Amino acid sequence: MDLARLLATYADQHRHRAWPRQRLLHECLRTAIRDGTLAAGTRLAASRALAEELHVARNTVLYAYEQLASEGFVTTDRRGTTVATMATMAAPQAAITTANSGASAAISTTGLSHRARNLRPLYGTAQRMGAFVPGVPALDQFPTASWRRLVDRAWRTLTPAQLNYGDPCGEAELRAAIADHLRAARGVVCEAGQVFITDGAQSGLDLCLRALADAGDTIWLENPGYGGALASARGAGLAVTGIDVDDDGIAPTANDWLLRPPRLVYTTPSHQYPVGSVLSLRRRLALIDAARVAGALIIEDDYDSEFRHDGAPLSAMQGLAPDAPVVYLGTFSKTMFPGLRIGFVVVPRALAPAFAAMRAQSHASGRAADQLALAEFLRSGQFALHVRRMRRLYRQRRDALVVALEQHMGAVATVHGASAGMHLSLCLRDQDLDDTVISTQALAHGVVVNALSRHDTHGGSGWKGLMLGYAQVPAEEMEDLVRRLAAVVHLAAYNRRQQRRGDTGPRSRFAVVA
Repeated sequence: MDLARLLATYADQHRHRAWPRQRLLHECLRTAIRDGTLAAGTRLAASRALAEELHVARNTVLYAYEQLASEGFVTTDRRGTTVATMATMAAPQAAITTANSGASAAISTTGLSHRARNLRPLYGTAQRMGAFVPGVPALDQFPTASWRRLVDRAWRTLTPAQLNYGDPCGEAELRAAIADHLRAARGVVCEAGQVFITDGAQSGLDLCLRALADAGDTIWLENPGYGGALASARGAGLAVTGIDVDDDGIAPTANDWLLRPPRLVYTTPSHQYPVGSVLSLRRRLALIDAARVAGALIIEDDYDSEFRHDGAPLSAMQGLAPDAPVVYLGTFSKTMFPGLRIGFVVVPRALAPAFAAMRAQSHASGRAADQLALAEFLRSGQFALHVRRMRRLYRQRRDALVVALEQHMGAVATVHGASAGMHLSLCLRDQDLDDTVISTQALAHGVVVNALSRHDTHGGSGWKGLMLGYAQVPAEEMEDLVRRLAAVVHLAAYNRRQQRRGDTGPRSRFAVVA
């Protein structure tokens, strides 16, 4: 950071004040820290170096640093002066939070492409942790010490050549390890050459849509469905058709195939996102057969299939039929941790050369150490051990949540999609209730729940309810959290009944508890 230029900017703001240099420098630094321009953890320049750069006496800089330290804005040690963690004011952070929470407000579209204008506003992007944020694993349970050793070992063995751009398809060791794992754990029929490493499931989906469809082609998305798939489809200029989801997953009709034939079909068969339905075997086979006849490709997003809580594990669609027209997506964000940013795509054998050529022209791979560490994590059995531990933990947390929901909310909602994955859905019995309003009110009481209606992909799905992620919530906390959520839902249900009767007065015994 060019501290001299930054301080000159702040000095202009105070040029009308007749302050001595040491006071002016102190005030400029304090202002920059308070408004977040100098973020917590930023190491300031050494006093001698800053004095030379500003053409002031060193004592002037020492005075400013000492004043900041006495006020708690910086900390000093033998390594230098650093902006304190709690130094920045709450106002800038509040402004950021407000901006995120108001994502549904109007956004200027000046200068944007039609694709960008069609993107759906994001909801809840500021709430990444806590109850009941979906899609986040129990991060405090990840074996960080073991992972750190694997990463350190990978870095020690890297050659200078591996510091250059890597194979755009991914490290060969990781591709082979993933192929072996998928064959054994998910019944996927593939070789290493069909596996392509991506920066996560969303990156893999973007790759598939660019490689497998042209602008204007039709893609079927589940309705309700994954918002990231809708964003990718719109960004690729595809014509989106929402196919309704029922208790057995995506349910296309004969008329859908006849009147709206797709180029691509996106589905989450192992645990439908967000409802939680599991696509039945009969419907999986029917979907594969119909896609083959129509010349369509199925994109199977198997994002959290490792966590099957009830019944026998279900094999991936990709391996159910010889040469199934299925592209298989996976990610380690749910089984390990989101910050790893490693996912993969498994393409049909006939498409592998074209995918390799496309990656070579559009993707500069890197992060060899992380990929090699992950390959060893898979090969050594540590990944399988971690998944088994998490499966037991998530089942316990799922059980605690279901018991609490049935006890406190059984009269107004039903649990759906709890047999697998890391989230379940709470379907409202009264479909006239506004789940988006309930979601907003719950957030004010420390509970993050996604409204199912916000996941509509095409003209309304008919699903009203709440999506609850439980993977990162300890079982002993479920009761209190569900009580808070139940108070909000019961109040909404009571108010709705009163509106039907023409009486909008409040009922005190349903007051929301903090």
